[in-house]
Amino acid sequence: MSVHDTASTPAASAPRGLTLQRRRVIWAWVFLSPVLIALILVALWPLVTTFINSLTNASFFGGQARFVGLHNFLHHNQNGWGGVLASSEWWRAVRNTALFTVVTVTTETLVGLMLALVLDSNLRGSRPLRAAVLIPWAIPTVVSSEIWTWMLQQQGGIINVLLMNAHLIHQPIDWLSNPALMLPAVMMVDIWKTTPFMALLILAGLQTIPQDIYEAARVDGVGPLKTFWRITLPLVWPAVLVAVIFRMLDALRVFDVIYVMTGAVPQTETMAVYIQNHLVSFGEIGYASAASVVMFLFMAVLLALIIWGGRKRLLGESR
Repeated sequence: MSVHDTASTPAASAPRGLTLQRRRVIWAWVFLSPVLIALILVALWPLVTTFINSLTNASFFGGQARFVGLHNFLHHNQNGWGGVLASSEWWRAVRNTALFTVVTVTTETLVGLMLALVLDSNLRGSRPLRAAVLIPWAIPTVVSSEIWTWMLQQQGGIINVLLMNAHLIHQPIDWLSNPALMLPAVMMVDIWKTTPFMALLILAGLQTIPQDIYEAARVDGVGPLKTFWRITLPLVWPAVLVAVIFRMLDALRVFDVIYVMTGAVPQTETMAVYIQNHLVSFGEIGYASAASVVMFLFMAVLLALIIWGGRKRLLGESR
């Protein structure tokens, strides 16, 4: 066999048509296409529609919608309200939402982490406790909000009765009508309901940590506190970050617990309640869509910062 024939043999024996890697990519897109189509219909299309409506004066009570540009964002609309970014009511809702998110997510993360550490231990009764902590999370938010509304009533509410019987207060407290207590009361209910969710997500991260690491730490004489800071917390941090992201997104768009317990009052009005109020009560599709776009951009930027900060910390600890 000549040198020329030898050199041409591999090329001649190479498979014709698509390579294996190419076929895998094509079939991957084929299998992913139903999910991608569903995401486009369920998420992307409503988002695009909302953005388009934000540039119009569309209304439930008006005629044909017309293009108004950034009028809903920066200027005064036809009913005299300021544009979203020029509205003091909107920025008050942003402040309420930010305060609600910071307090609830921080508290739920810390308490959830402590609860997860207890559930991950070998204490007696930890398994039944895992099922018990799911009860607040399993109850629908509307139902739990109504239950807590009855419990926090000024007259006859069990919370006031217990506090008075324990001599912690001398007269019933108006939890859901006092402007200074309305938002803290709603935060308390949200913390009670959502802490089990955080605990279970963090518990899943704790159970992936190899026990050999703890055995080696005990052999080296490392104390429990140092073990937590040097081993447990760094290894469980990805699970904590995922839990915080999920919970933060949920808290930023909180609506149900606020609306059921206090309604659309200024003291507890969040961004979602503000949008619902302008959409349903005033019928302003364009203005409510503009507020929705602002809320979406705010959440996207904040989420990107949290992911970037968490990833930077993970990369820094891995070096």
